[in-house]
Amino acid sequence: MTTDTPCQIGMIGLGRMGANLVRRLMRDGHRCVVNDLDHDAVRALEKEGATAALSLEECVGKLDPPRSVWLMLPAGAVQPVLDHLTTLLSADDTVIDGGNSSYLDDITRARRLAAHDIHYVDCGTSGGVWGLDRGYCLMIGGDEKAVRRLDPVFRSIAPGTADAEPTPSRTRTGGTAPEGYLHCGPSGAGHFVKMVHNGVEYGMMAAIAEGLSIIKHADAGLHERAADAETAPLRDPGAYPYDIDVGEVAEVWRRGSVISSWLIDLAADAFARSPGLDDFAGRVSDSGEGRWTVHAAIDESVPAPVISAALNQRYESRDLGTFTAKVLSAMRSEFGGHAEKKE
Repeated sequence: MTTDTPCQIGMIGLGRMGANLVRRLMRDGHRCVVNDLDHDAVRALEKEGATAALSLEECVGKLDPPRSVWLMLPAGAVQPVLDHLTTLLSADDTVIDGGNSSYLDDITRARRLAAHDIHYVDCGTSGGVWGLDRGYCLMIGGDEKAVRRLDPVFRSIAPGTADAEPTPSRTRTGGTAPEGYLHCGPSGAGHFVKMVHNGVEYGMMAAIAEGLSIIKHADAGLHERAADAETAPLRDPGAYPYDIDVGEVAEVWRRGSVISSWLIDLAADAFARSPGLDDFAGRVSDSGEGRWTVHAAIDESVPAPVISAALNQRYESRDLGTFTAKVLSAMRSEFGGHAEKKE
């Protein structure tokens, strides 16, 4: 046991991240009561030392007051579970939403739970399936009392100071940010910061993908190009004679490069497993945070062209721009072009 303040916490939702959060907490000496609609997932963690609960009632009943219940659920599944939990919890209990809910929902939920004297903490959690060993970056919102009470839990989940070199110019002492978790402010502040974090992630991923694609197509001068009125000519084919191994570029960028990052690590690993990326469909989802980041930027009158473009790129990857392309094709055809018409 490494924590000197072991806590008990209920975890509802044992998906990609919830189960590993439980494992990390138990590894540090905390006691976990676990619940999920998938009872096999519950039983699996029970074998590892967690206390199983096959219903919300059972989960709450096995927690000692004041209770702490962590929800690790898709944003759309939070409200019905929270509504049920509210009927089971007591004054001074705490609900933590560790998923990717909208910060606007957090503000409303915190107000409603406060009417029952129940604390509500929003905790943006970054780390994915690798967080079990790497730790999770936590961005937290909520009232001071509840956040302070949960500090041992956050400390065990977070990476700790060893995860990164100290910031050379940082003279500020104290605070938890160097540990990998931060109380960002009142209700909604944690998910607001996580929302923008994910918007930034969209932009970084898009830039990496675009850069590697430009490198992949640096052999354009080696291929015949259509010579017609509909195809822009390649001005200097001799400038693009390079057949470059993109997977090796991703690998070398991991080492000593100014853009080395976990995202580059993931790209390099993907190329190692599937050199032509044939195992990937080329469709990228957006779970909401990128949209909400762009909405916030508009509301705040903050220019955010990179994040906005990255969000639109994700729409395009899912063929959501197909009708737009058809309209363009129709207009081009109608004023004398040679756009293809569907047979």
